[in-house]
Amino acid sequence: MNSSMEAIGDSEDVDFPFPFPPYPIQTDFMKSLYSTLEDSKIGIFESPTGTGKSLSLICGALTWLRDFEERQKKELEDLLQGKQSSGMTGNKGESGAKQNDHPPQMDWLLEFDTKQQQMEDAHKLKNKRDSLKRQEERLNKLKTKARVTKKRKLENVETSDTPLEDGGCHDDDDDMLVAEYNSDGESADGGDQSDDEKEEEDDGITKIYYCSRTHSQLSQFVHEVKKSPFGGDTRLTTLGSRQNLCINPAVTKLKSLTLINEKCLEMQKNKRDAGKKRTDQNGEKHRKVSATGSATGCPYYKQGPMEDFKDRVAMEPLDIEQLVGAGRDTKACPYYGTRHSVPLAQIVVLPYNILLHKSTREACGIRLPGNIVVIDEAHNLLETISSIYSMEITGGQVNKAFSQLTQYMRRYKSRLKAKNLMYIKQLLHVLQSFIVMLGGKTEGPLTKLYTINDFLFTSKLDNINFFKLQTYCEKSKISHKLNGFVEKSLDTEVKLSNPGGAKPGGMSQFLQQIKQQRRQQQPKLPVQPEVEERPQERVEASSPLMNIQSFLQALTNADKDGRVVVYKKDLLSQSSLKFLLLNPAVHFKEVVSEARSVVIAGGTMQPVDEFKHQLFSCANVPPERILEFSCGHVIPPDHLLPISLSHGPSGRQMDFTFQSRNKPEILDELGRILVNLSAIIPAGLVCFFPSYDYADHVHSHWEKTGVLARLEKKKAIFQEPKKATQVDQVLTQYANVIKNTALNSKQSQNGAILLSVVGGKMSEGINFSDDMGRCVVMVGLPYANIQSPELKEKMDYLNATMPMIQGKSAGQVHYDNICMKAVNQSIGRAIRHKGDYAAIVLVDHRYGRASTQAKLPGWISRHLHTVDKFGRAFALIRQFFVSKQQSQDGEVPSPGNPT
Repeated sequence: MNSSMEAIGDSEDVDFPFPFPPYPIQTDFMKSLYSTLEDSKIGIFESPTGTGKSLSLICGALTWLRDFEERQKKELEDLLQGKQSSGMTGNKGESGAKQNDHPPQMDWLLEFDTKQQQMEDAHKLKNKRDSLKRQEERLNKLKTKARVTKKRKLENVETSDTPLEDGGCHDDDDDMLVAEYNSDGESADGGDQSDDEKEEEDDGITKIYYCSRTHSQLSQFVHEVKKSPFGGDTRLTTLGSRQNLCINPAVTKLKSLTLINEKCLEMQKNKRDAGKKRTDQNGEKHRKVSATGSATGCPYYKQGPMEDFKDRVAMEPLDIEQLVGAGRDTKACPYYGTRHSVPLAQIVVLPYNILLHKSTREACGIRLPGNIVVIDEAHNLLETISSIYSMEITGGQVNKAFSQLTQYMRRYKSRLKAKNLMYIKQLLHVLQSFIVMLGGKTEGPLTKLYTINDFLFTSKLDNINFFKLQTYCEKSKISHKLNGFVEKSLDTEVKLSNPGGAKPGGMSQFLQQIKQQRRQQQPKLPVQPEVEERPQERVEASSPLMNIQSFLQALTNADKDGRVVVYKKDLLSQSSLKFLLLNPAVHFKEVVSEARSVVIAGGTMQPVDEFKHQLFSCANVPPERILEFSCGHVIPPDHLLPISLSHGPSGRQMDFTFQSRNKPEILDELGRILVNLSAIIPAGLVCFFPSYDYADHVHSHWEKTGVLARLEKKKAIFQEPKKATQVDQVLTQYANVIKNTALNSKQSQNGAILLSVVGGKMSEGINFSDDMGRCVVMVGLPYANIQSPELKEKMDYLNATMPMIQGKSAGQVHYDNICMKAVNQSIGRAIRHKGDYAAIVLVDHRYGRASTQAKLPGWISRHLHTVDKFGRAFALIRQFFVSKQQSQDGEVPSPGNPT
């Protein structure tokens, strides 16, 4: 264990409620976590899967929160009493002492100012105390009501999502017009903000923001909270996307997240405008409807049902599925209901992207100052931040946006104010410049990389203020207006125009739903024709301007923190511009500086130095603020057998470097290793290859040389599918074979072997526990392609901005870390609980290096056997499984001999 003993000592007397007697490593984990939160530190916590990491996080953090709230209340009462007594005494001693130093007039002023300040402080403290009391009273009432009353009878909500008759539908172009934009320093009146959307005050409630990668992981965390001793008293809410939380059939039927978001925002605007009445020529009143003739507003976005939903969330922790069910029961929107319930919550459970993306975080009412941030499954945190803030747009999207925005400006030019016209023309100029950058004839694919400033100079956009342009896009909501314009014009088909005033040409064929005749006139700008239109293009989004707006925002990053990659291909629609974030710390710095404490946790956090150097050090976090904790596994030492194997059965060195890994003799030697291991390893064996291409190459070679036939005599063979939809099917078949062979000892096959890929669909999130993975074989070191322009630029950036690390350049260390993180995630699939056991075989002579072994998880490296002869490794593995079979009083498999 690597932890601060001083930190643990501070929390030695804390009693941690736990659903069962905790393991010593769980107690140490909770003590270190408590100290981290108490001292406002940054914690890096590593606890292998199966050691109860989630439960330790919950009980440690909520114990601290309980103690902190109680201490806060006591200090508040003491401070308030002190202020009141100070106000009654009037500090006569102080004023008397000051009389000797100041004239009587100054004494009177100072005393008055002091009393006034004391009264103001006392008033603030009293308001805070009263607010906390009101919250407690409200929660107690909710709990009492839930116990003594039956289920509420909700009023029937009148649904208004049935389209009105044609006569009631009005063509209102005012909806499509951007609001008047007065000046760069003033906010535009977009008219889209309503009173019920304004953020509620959280009244100083200290929160724990827990985030993880997937909704299934978040749901699992919620269930762990409910099982913990804190489950009945903890106010928890879960945030998610509209795609996961929306219950309106008119919205959920849409296929893309972009369309779902756009439809929801449109319905909210229609609801806010629903009170407005219009009078036709006969003087009759009509409710205002959207341009497409749909009803006004969403029937689930109503104040009464929303309050019922918030009450339900405050009474018990609910996961995503339960929130959706509660929304249907109360006929309230779970998406907005959960956002409105954030102020009263103690724990807010949310996906990575909501917390790490600033604008999304602010839109959801996430306030970091004074609160706790816990990031679980954080082994890929650096890559996650870079991915969130990196953005790619295609030539097809740019051309489509240019065409639509041109049509929009022509339609409303006479009604747009001067400022709006100026910024729309700037947007058109930017889009036209992007098309020029992506256009032109190329001899095959061409990749070019620029700094941000070089890209702006080359595209002749250096005179554009992208900060002002981005502000205009946000405040005027031009992307939403353009989307409404496109939706309205679908029936009449928005005509797409080429930049430069040319007649519609090849890209029109790409972007329109129907096929047209081949272009008759060459366009002025180099827009390449598309052979066939993709039918799903129309389904993805009505207008791609929102994606382009994100790319424009990326261009406001500092020049040194990002790069722009231009991918040019034969067709403009296939070409793209990509912003690559090189410095994730620039966006994580705000989280670290504002939050009281930040904890990043995971099962395999090695190599930890990467977080220190690239994230915390670059975010100006002092080393003394960082606390590390790493614990061993709960399994007994004899339940794990890790081996570093450098030579095969015939004595050939196992060298899987790029130059040697395709040699037939290396592939044959690897086949002999697996055939021998299959004879002595029971049940399931999982073999990881560096890539899909290499796995296919090895499989093809073994098929030709007969290795597969020899393997199939020992175990059934399965390959990881490339399609995600087939993963469950393959895993089910793999598990069934293992189960059937275990029940029928007369079968010739002894379990199954699964050929998987590092970084694939089975290297993360899939548990190969018990018989599913009695042995994990790692073939080679899965280094990334060093020729990748993005990777090369990242390494060059690190070499230029960071010092040498243990004699190696920062770029090379990063390159090694990418590889070893992938290895650690894959080999950690086998041991999943206390009673589990497995062997891990690392097949490559480079695993014998001390520098490589140092990047393995401690619970593996401490027991690693470095073996240079296959015979010794074979004997160790055979003895390992024989002892396990004997301890379980099972049938001992035939030991066999290495061949």
